[in-house]
Amino acid sequence: MAGLGNEYRRDDGAGPAAAARVVSLVTARDVGPVVDPLDLLGRWDGADLAVVIDAIRSGSAPGTVRIVDLETAVDDHGATSTHGISLSGVWRLAQAVGRAPARVIVVGIEGADFGSGPGLSPAVDAAVPEAVSRVVDLIKEVHPCA
Repeated sequence: MAGLGNEYRRDDGAGPAAAARVVSLVTARDVGPVVDPLDLLGRWDGADLAVVIDAIRSGSAPGTVRIVDLETAVDDHGATSTHGISLSGVWRLAQAVGRAPARVIVVGIEGADFGSGPGLSPAVDAAVPEAVSRVVDLIKEVHPCA
C-alpha cells in the first residue's frame, strides 16, 4: 500500500494522510513516502495487490472517492495526475521490465486545492475516512487475516 502525494501541496497530501490511518487499522506493507509514481518501482515488486491512495483531478466534486483497477481501466478515467508520469504509465513500465505487482487498485480522492502549504481542504479531509475504509476492505479481500 502506498500513499502517493506531497503533504506540503494541500490536497495532494490526501494519499499519505489516508495511508497513515490504514496502517493503524490493518497489517499491510506500507512502502513509505511516495511523492512521485516512479518511486514505486522497486517497492511494489512481487505484490499480489498494490493499493495506491492518491489525490486526483477528474472534474468530480471535491472529496469524491473513486476506485480504479488499472487492469480494467481503459485510461485514467479522465483523471489527471499532478505527477510527471501517471500511475498507469509507471505500472506499464513495471510490466515491461517484469517487475509489476499482479494487480494495482487506485483509491482516488478528488482534490480541490493543490497550492503550497500543509493541510487538506475540508471536503478532502472529510473524505479520508471513506477512502481508508475502502482500502481496508480491499486489503481484507486479498488477505482476510489482515
